Amino acid sequence: MTLKSYLALITLSTVTLIVIVVGLVLGYSLQNAYLEGISQRGLELGRVIAHNEKVVHAVEQSNQGKASYIAGYIETLRAQTDASYIVVVNKNAIRLSHPIAKRVGKRFVGDDILLALHHGKDDTSVATGTLGKAIRNSVPIRHNGEIIGAISIGYLLQSTSALIFNHLKEAGLLVGFVYLLCIVIAVFLLFKLNRTFLSLEPEEIVQKFKEQELLLDSIRDGIIAIDNHQKITTINSTAVEWLDKNIPSRQQVIGEPLSLHSQHLSHFALEAKGQISKRSFNLGKLNFIANLYPMQHKKGQFGYVIVLYPDHDEKALEQELITTKNYADLLRTKTHEYSNRLNVLSGMLQAEHYREAIEYLQQESDGYQKILRQIIQSIDNSAIAGLILAKYSKAIDSNIKFHVDNDCQLGHYSSHVSERLVTLVSNLLDNALLAAWTNRDNHTPEISLYISDRSAHIMIEVEDSGAGIAKDLENSILDFGISSKHNSEQHGIGLYLVKKIVDQYRGSLDWERSETNTTVFSVYLDKQALIQ
Repeated sequence: MTLKSYLALITLSTVTLIVIVVGLVLGYSLQNAYLEGISQRGLELGRVIAHNEKVVHAVEQSNQGKASYIAGYIETLRAQTDASYIVVVNKNAIRLSHPIAKRVGKRFVGDDILLALHHGKDDTSVATGTLGKAIRNSVPIRHNGEIIGAISIGYLLQSTSALIFNHLKEAGLLVGFVYLLCIVIAVFLLFKLNRTFLSLEPEEIVQKFKEQELLLDSIRDGIIAIDNHQKITTINSTAVEWLDKNIPSRQQVIGEPLSLHSQHLSHFALEAKGQISKRSFNLGKLNFIANLYPMQHKKGQFGYVIVLYPDHDEKALEQELITTKNYADLLRTKTHEYSNRLNVLSGMLQAEHYREAIEYLQQESDGYQKILRQIIQSIDNSAIAGLILAKYSKAIDSNIKFHVDNDCQLGHYSSHVSERLVTLVSNLLDNALLAAWTNRDNHTPEISLYISDRSAHIMIEVEDSGAGIAKDLENSILDFGISSKHNSEQHGIGLYLVKKIVDQYRGSLDWERSETNTTVFSVYLDKQALIQ
């Protein structure tokens, strides 16, 4: 059972149980209170009538054997109350009044009136008389301290039950309204809780924390997350080891101020002022480089993530040497390629095939001239322009058709942003080229590129004739280390890097299969986030 279902069941059961108990108690209390009220009203009404001179005189007359005509008067009084009947009897329990005239003069039915008639005590009981079962209130009639008769005021249970039912129905409606209100509030709280937990179950939340710890500890760079008060909220083992070798566990660092472990990083975070920053600093005798990234929220900034790594000059020289070597290999390949083409051209000229030689030259230059003019006219960003031209050459060498949309447009951006855009576009194009080339037996290999920053977003679309993404990888293709390529040289980090850049600039990344069986990757980046 999910947390949402469990809480819903518990909440609904608790609210239902409370409402049932409250309803029963309320109904029982209301019924008892109403019946007690009827008894009190009946006794009070009986006491008032018992002191009525006209009634006392009529009873005395009856006790003396004289005729008494009190029935009409009593019925007039009864009509002004909610009593079902008012019966006046003499000391022999003979009725002097009754709602049914023919029963006047007959003996009172029931022994409950005897307590008032013989002992002079007020009494309330439920008994059955000639009119049916009723709540009967008996009050003695006294004259000069002597009991001369009694009065019985009754409320038929059938009428009383109808009245009680009406009151209980009103109370039931109120309880039902409260029940529905409690359910609405409970549902609202459940949705709020569900949204707060990002629709994750407790087991999934625990698993996420474990995965986060494993992921942080597997990264060789130092990772530190701090809040707005510069208190450490997350740190990996590498960062703990670099900051303070005397700390046995990173749990001891959580919640402590960053300044206790590194004044340099603390000042760095203070001076960043919500911007992405980079700075070199020292930890003991070691030189480090720290990158600081603000953590943004819709309610504002709530901290930073600091990524630090050693500043090894040897590593930079090694990387530069590798880049230079790769460039030299590329030039050697291009030199050999163009040497072959010059030999072909030389052979045509020596054979005096001048027309064929001109057509060969024209064919070789038209493609590059067209794409070069198109890039110069539409792409002002030199880094992206150079990248597109390089990928075009790579596509031509692999016999892959490369189409650049005529409506492309891209302006100038800072070197940092241009570097990220180059990484993003390069990975998308490399994936497209490889996908198109791999599927060349089923479809003519070709790719197309569209890039534009005319609106508030930078839109990038790369389409290829590849076979698409396998079904089992659709939900994880953006994860680190996941790749749809079978080449061992591919490490599954291309789309992972693209997704990271897209998230950094509050963008979106989607892909789909078109009606022509091509794969289209679409990227949208927020220009406002790019220039911040």
